[in-house]
Amino acid sequence: MPAPGQRARPSAIEPRLIVDEVYARLMALVMDGDVRPGDPLSIDALARELGVSSTPLREALARLESTGLVRRYAMKGYRVAPVLTPEELAELVDVRLALEPVAVRRAVASPSPELQRRLRDAVARLEAAPRGDHFETFRDYLEADEAFHREIFAHAGNRFLTRAYESLGSQVQRFRLFSGEGVTDAEPTIHEHAAILAAIEAGDEDGAVAAMVRHLEGVRSRAIVDTERQHRD
Repeated sequence: MPAPGQRARPSAIEPRLIVDEVYARLMALVMDGDVRPGDPLSIDALARELGVSSTPLREALARLESTGLVRRYAMKGYRVAPVLTPEELAELVDVRLALEPVAVRRAVASPSPELQRRLRDAVARLEAAPRGDHFETFRDYLEADEAFHREIFAHAGNRFLTRAYESLGSQVQRFRLFSGEGVTDAEPTIHEHAAILAAIEAGDEDGAVAAMVRHLEGVRSRAIVDTERQHRD
């Protein structure tokens, strides 16, 4: 606290805010297809373009690497990750099918008004979110989608289960990359989330598990159609 008569010194700009902003800008570049699969991501060029030093850019790229959206190659630096093949996408959903029905059963077994409130909020955000063809116009939708599933794991009461899900990172949304179409499955997704929520509110473990399985199988079938079209194009 400053002495009487002394002005308080201005607080330093939080470096984390710079990293967060750079991360968001890089995410938009990738999600909008401004950089394509396999394209190099030059730290020097991006630093100049974004008007930042290389330090926050390196940290943002490392964070983006953890999502699977970019890859770091020895002696070559960072490159945009390739689009998931239909086979990889099917394998990814298989992992979710191994984790999420268990999580939702555990969540229903421990009734939580707070979980129900948070899931209702996520569904409402899904319904209200814009769904344009650029990342900034469907970012809120993706965040609400992720929040719905994340809340179920948070209330499942198993830290190892939660860590296994978190290790997937943005892989769960990676099939949307480079399509230029944004969100193409909002209506069935919202309906499927609402069915999961209804079963949770009813305390129906088997119903919640069945609704989650239907949702994930729907995600797989819709994503494979989109991915196959991307590979043809």
